[in-house]
Amino acid sequence: MSADPTIESIAGMSPRVLARVAAVFYVLNIVTSLIAFSGRSQWAVASGRVATAAYVVVTILFYYLFRPVNRNLSLVAAFVGLLGSAWGVLGSLHLTPFRMSSLVFFGIYCLLIGCLILRSAYLPRILGALMVLAGLGWLTFISPQLVHTLSPYNYYPGGIGEILLTLWLLVFGVDSQRWSRQAAGLSPAGSVS
Repeated sequence: MSADPTIESIAGMSPRVLARVAAVFYVLNIVTSLIAFSGRSQWAVASGRVATAAYVVVTILFYYLFRPVNRNLSLVAAFVGLLGSAWGVLGSLHLTPFRMSSLVFFGIYCLLIGCLILRSAYLPRILGALMVLAGLGWLTFISPQLVHTLSPYNYYPGGIGEILLTLWLLVFGVDSQRWSRQAAGLSPAGSVS
C-alpha cells in the first residue's frame, strides 16, 4: 500500500516514474523555450506556448513529487510556478497590470524547489543548491538594468541548475523507498521524523 494515495491516482505512477515524466516535460519546456527566445517568428510564438504548457505540467507534477517534503511549501511553489506561466502568457498579450518578466516568478519557483530538494531524502542535495542558484539567476530579471549589466552570466545558473535537475530526474528519477518513507512521515533511516 502506498504512503500517498494521490500519487497512485496519477495514472498509477510510482514516484520514480512521476519524476521521469516530469523530466520529459521539463526537456520539452527547455527546448521550446530556447526556440521561443530565438526571435519573434511564428515558430517562436508557438514554441513559447508549448513551453508554457510544458511548464504547467512540470509544476503540477513537481507539486506531487515534493509534497512529502512539505505539503504547504510545495503548494506555494506550485502556485508561484502557475502564476509565472499565466503572467508570461498575459504579458505576451499586454494584459498584465505592470511590466515584469515572468522569469521573476520562475526565480521564486526555483528557489522554493531548491529548498524542497535540500529538505528531501530522495534527491541529491547538490541539485537543491543548484536550483537555489538558478532561482537567484532568474530573480535578476526583476530589474531590466540588472539584467543588462549581468547578461549573459545571469542565464548560466538557471540553465545549469534546471538542466542538471532535469537530467538527473530523467536518468535516475528519485529514490522511491526514501520518497515513500518521507511520504509516510518517516526519516530515511526509518524512524519517525
